[in-house]
Amino acid sequence: MMPLIKGKSARQTLKEKGLWEEYRKTHPYNPAAKFYSSGTESMTNDADLSYYGTISIGTPPQSFSVIFDTGSSNLWVPSVYCNSTACENHNQFNPSQSSTFQWGNQSLSIQYGTGSMTGFLGSDTVEVGGISVANQVFGLSQTEASFMTYMQADGILGLAFQSIASDNVVPVFNTMITEGLVSEPIFSVYLSGEQGSEVVFGGTDSTHYTGTITWIPLSSATYWQINMDSVTINGQTVACSGGCQAIIDTGTSLIVGPTTDINNLNSWVGASTDQSGDAIVNCQNIPSMPDVTFTLNGNAFTVPASAYVSQSSSGCMTGFGQGGTMQLWILGDVFIREYYAVFNAQTQNIGLAKSA
Repeated sequence: MMPLIKGKSARQTLKEKGLWEEYRKTHPYNPAAKFYSSGTESMTNDADLSYYGTISIGTPPQSFSVIFDTGSSNLWVPSVYCNSTACENHNQFNPSQSSTFQWGNQSLSIQYGTGSMTGFLGSDTVEVGGISVANQVFGLSQTEASFMTYMQADGILGLAFQSIASDNVVPVFNTMITEGLVSEPIFSVYLSGEQGSEVVFGGTDSTHYTGTITWIPLSSATYWQINMDSVTINGQTVACSGGCQAIIDTGTSLIVGPTTDINNLNSWVGASTDQSGDAIVNCQNIPSMPDVTFTLNGNAFTVPASAYVSQSSSGCMTGFGQGGTMQLWILGDVFIREYYAVFNAQTQNIGLAKSA
């Protein structure tokens, strides 16, 4: 069991420092960036990510907070060889202080929406939620994009498939399976709006969902990608007409789709989109706003306004984000908070159940 902490997002940190408006002009949110790259692992500059867990690397262990990201496949952390600003205010791995560390012979490059992370590969013992994974290959950053300065997490732990891993590195969960460290080839994710979020490796936690788990086959074992039939409001199709592809992504905070579809969805629920792409709603309207239903492989998953609208000191906005021309939908944390998610790497299925 890997507890996740819901911490401050970069947006909150930047707002407190009075830097948010300037930051968002220089780092426009590009959720699609993560999914464009060719061969290099990539990640988005998502200012709203707020779930982190602590892992350790090396002997004796050095601790890092990471985002458990089902939308990417590499593990990487900052290293002592990095002198970017983003490394200076995060934990840095020092290989010379670990007796089990070994250098790899490849460099690593990860593209971001706004910049990149470059570094080296090495291998060491990685401890995740009480499971000790030997000889895990991971990235040690040498340079990091500036936006990472404002993120709470030190690094990323990717939980998608090896087929999209940079340098074809074997992902952490694959290593767990190969080394016989999990009783079943599944992991499950519970995200709460409060505290108590967790990732379970090798099983599920029945206290965090109600009813039965609905299993959906993957359409592609790259990301955790599935067929979405439609997005509807009161039975009316408002997006994904004729079907589309969607991925279940713990490493994206919002529900993201093609901009034309998202604009339509936002106007249907009564939101007005401001110049920076935020879909603003009057907080008092939440009780009267409609449910939005995502039909996945013939199964309806409904998300109420109480779940898709976020409230902050500066007002209310929907969790439906513009993905540009990208045709892939991303069902991120807004969706996963409503639906407990189980990922089966062997049968290549995703299980979804109502969160408890």
